[in-house]
Amino acid sequence: MQSVPGSNPAAKIVPDAASNLSKKAQVADMFNNIAGRYDFLNHFLSMGIDKAWRRKAIAEVAMIQPKAILDVATGTGDMAIAAAALAPQKITGIDIADQMLEKGREKISARNLQNLITLQTGDSESMPFATGEYDAVMCAYGVRNFEHLEKGLAEMGRVLRPGGKLVILEFSHPTRFPVKQFYKFYFRYILPTLGKLVSRHSTAYTYLPESVMAFPEGSRFCTILTECGFKNPEARPLTFGITTLYTAYK
Repeated sequence: MQSVPGSNPAAKIVPDAASNLSKKAQVADMFNNIAGRYDFLNHFLSMGIDKAWRRKAIAEVAMIQPKAILDVATGTGDMAIAAAALAPQKITGIDIADQMLEKGREKISARNLQNLITLQTGDSESMPFATGEYDAVMCAYGVRNFEHLEKGLAEMGRVLRPGGKLVILEFSHPTRFPVKQFYKFYFRYILPTLGKLVSRHSTAYTYLPESVMAFPEGSRFCTILTECGFKNPEARPLTFGITTLYTAYK
């Protein structure tokens, strides 16, 4: 894997600029603090559209009929739970935020999926899995939070089998009027205010729009995927470009 200098401006965006902790540690602490209200805010702030975005991502995973699926930055397990409909042999979810995983395990148990889905603490940059162990690796709204983007992507490629598929959802920027203008206003003023009010976390929903604005999206991210060893990367904007669905192969 060949690193691309300065390819991820979002690496410099952290939840608390005054903290001496690394981005990774700050992100883990932030998500642990908002874990109890994360699912509600996800659906509320996206007006429920996030469910449709995940369905489109799972449809991409379904195309290769995977037996083993890895969900990186699984959070409370929504992507992993959605992937259960594909009837694979196993689904593994990893995340650095233990409290998010606890919420995910509660949801998995409530759906009686604990024999199919396993959630565990894990770092995207150093995963405890064998090379080529998974047919599909997916990540929803997590790569933006990686401290070292290329290292995390390369590790995701390592655990994919040859010909395996990578599916990533990440926020992006609409370009068409008037969606672009409304999106910027919503992200800059409404989302941080509502997020802070409900989550009771002072920076989580300020960090979100700042990291989205800094993240290398579209063709730039596809270039990074290629540099990290993936083949045929594609970027598919969803809902006027609010989110982008990325796919690539090992």
